[in-house]
Amino acid sequence: MTKAAQLDRDAVRIGDLVIGDGRPVVVIGGRDARWVRLRGDGGIPGTPGASGTPGASGTPVGTPGGTPGDGAGPEPPEDASGDGSSQNGRAAEAGPLLMEPATIADLPVVARHADGVVVGAAWAADPDLVRAAARLGLPIVLQRGTGRHGRPATLEEWLAAADHCAAEGNEAVVLCESGGHGEPEDAAPDLGLMRAARARAGRPVLAGLGADGGLADAAVAAGADGLLVGPGAPAPTLAAAHEAATVIAALVRRDDPETLGAARAAIDRVDAALATLLERRAALAGRIQRLKPVGGFRGRDMERERRLVEAMARRAPRLGAGRLAPIMNAVIEAGLRLSEETRDGEERR
Repeated sequence: MTKAAQLDRDAVRIGDLVIGDGRPVVVIGGRDARWVRLRGDGGIPGTPGASGTPGASGTPVGTPGGTPGDGAGPEPPEDASGDGSSQNGRAAEAGPLLMEPATIADLPVVARHADGVVVGAAWAADPDLVRAAARLGLPIVLQRGTGRHGRPATLEEWLAAADHCAAEGNEAVVLCESGGHGEPEDAAPDLGLMRAARARAGRPVLAGLGADGGLADAAVAAGADGLLVGPGAPAPTLAAAHEAATVIAALVRRDDPETLGAARAAIDRVDAALATLLERRAALAGRIQRLKPVGGFRGRDMERERRLVEAMARRAPRLGAGRLAPIMNAVIEAGLRLSEETRDGEERR
């Protein structure tokens, strides 16, 4: 059995990570999964002289998609001798390892060390190279490539590349929209095209963020199953990606956990979104208290609160107004107390 065992067409397993509809949004290049770009000479990542040495692609070898301290780490995935002495070190690291080959010479190393292969934009335009990567039997992250005359590939060309993988017996394909750029740092994803690719192919989709996390929220809201962060991306980019995968996904994404641990993790994401919204609500309530002629508990508008609960009940019919009323009363009173404490503190200063 190959490592590219398919769950369903819309879900792909890479190591212990599952990407697809109804699953958590993943961040590749962060703590969920590591991403290494190889140099094109068949060298083993992490061997002496490799890390930080420019390779054929101009990218430091052994540089994962992450920065020190984010859980990705630049450590080699395995020992160069092949005796397995470093396997325990790899097992202790977070997430599966994906490798992006620069040339065909890198494929044996990918086959030996990786849990998945990233087919970059430059590769994706060459059917022979795509087929060669697919024959490794590893899950494929297939970026939208460049078409003729250096232009980004069309949707049809991109999906045709996925069909080349399927023709080699490898259906474990995750589509990645990075704008058709060869360098991940230049990624500017077309989120509409990403949505169209998922609808047409029924496969999981990633949005490539490059080194800029500014589109992370929009990508998750647009339906991305994961975010691909460029190798060496700064810490704020990774933080933005993980925040979007936690908070925005909890607001817009269907979650179908199948185990107790997965269900608790989903609850944690919803709670993170709740905490973010409650903090924002408290700040807005404080502004209202400063604008009202009579603030604090004396200025409460019970009729408005009743209408607020009724409006919320239309969005949460299973809870209903009866269950929502005490919840919102506690939220409102907490905001009022915070406003009074803040005002008292300002007056003392």
